[in-house]
Amino acid sequence: MQKLMKNKWARNIIAFSILSLVFMPIAGVMALEVGLEEVDETIELGNRDIRATIASIINVAMGLLGILAVVIILIGGFQWMTAGGNEENVDKAKKRIIQGVIGLAIILASWAIARFVLESLVTATTE
Repeated sequence: MQKLMKNKWARNIIAFSILSLVFMPIAGVMALEVGLEEVDETIELGNRDIRATIASIINVAMGLLGILAVVIILIGGFQWMTAGGNEENVDKAKKRIIQGVIGLAIILASWAIARFVLESLVTATTE
């Protein structure tokens, strides 16, 4: 087991597996809360406005990118906590946290810009 934990890939796979087992039930409950239910057997074309569909796609993409940025920040924090006083590892962890925060700021700014543009587009075309 000790040799397995020294292997970086094995350690990451084990950590991912444990996190998956912990968070999958939570994701299932969240999916029920946002209105994702089973798809019935008939498939029909949607009758939503294309602008609303594009806005939904952008919101989902930004949400996934935001989750990715938070995971990067958490990984940096984990690296810092497990650095054991090694300055080189602490510097790497600090850089990763800073990169995650910068990424999160870029994602939030791009989400705000996209929301403004889409709302302006809807306002301009419906009046």
